[in-house]
Amino acid sequence: MKKILFKPLLASSLVAIMLGGCVEGGMTMPTIKNADGTSNRAGTGAVLGGILGAVVGGSTANHSKKRVAIGGIAGAAIGAAIGYSLDQQAKEVAQTLNTNVNNSPTAEKNPANEIVVSNTDKFVKIMFRDPMMFRTNESIPTQSAQAEIRQMIPALKKPAYANMIIQTVGHTDSRGSFQHNQSLSEARASSVGNTLKNSGITNPLYSRGCSFSKPVVPNTSASNMALNRRVEIYLYPNQQTVIDPCI
Repeated sequence: MKKILFKPLLASSLVAIMLGGCVEGGMTMPTIKNADGTSNRAGTGAVLGGILGAVVGGSTANHSKKRVAIGGIAGAAIGAAIGYSLDQQAKEVAQTLNTNVNNSPTAEKNPANEIVVSNTDKFVKIMFRDPMMFRTNESIPTQSAQAEIRQMIPALKKPAYANMIIQTVGHTDSRGSFQHNQSLSEARASSVGNTLKNSGITNPLYSRGCSFSKPVVPNTSASNMALNRRVEIYLYPNQQTVIDPCI
């Protein structure tokens, strides 16, 4: 009886380790790069499914191979389903903000795009670049900016978003010292996070400031600097998909 129970318990432990959620307070999120392509999305599920298939499968070589194959197929389907969910979530968020999903690599460089909603196989990203989102050297969003942020609240309160990890990220232009802009970007990211929290969002919320370390375009003109002043909101399905947005 003990032998029968061991493998399912081990499998459950592996799932908990690989798909564990964030624990607020001192926990460091992992950085996962190369977040692109549907095949990666399905591949991640296939790896997990394969591991579980091997653990739950029988002890003989043939049985193990069969279990790994079955687990891999199931895992690939799970991975594809996660990607489909992110696609749908991006569309829902875009609709609440009266825009469309735009995954073009040049979308954020277009000054006409004050809001850009995009997604990869790892996350959904919402970029706000309202010219009046923040007054100079202030960290509290203007009333119009807060209204725009709150527009997406109805989507985030849907059951499908209940386990999403939310990260708010601030970016600045290059005027002033790096440290000054670091503090300013952190304060702005935290302020946007508080706007979400105060609107009733109960998801794990994290904020990050990038100073001017990740510009959309070179800070060589006033118009370019305006493109770089932005706040981004990332929606992650689990801890394993979290990236470092400042790199």
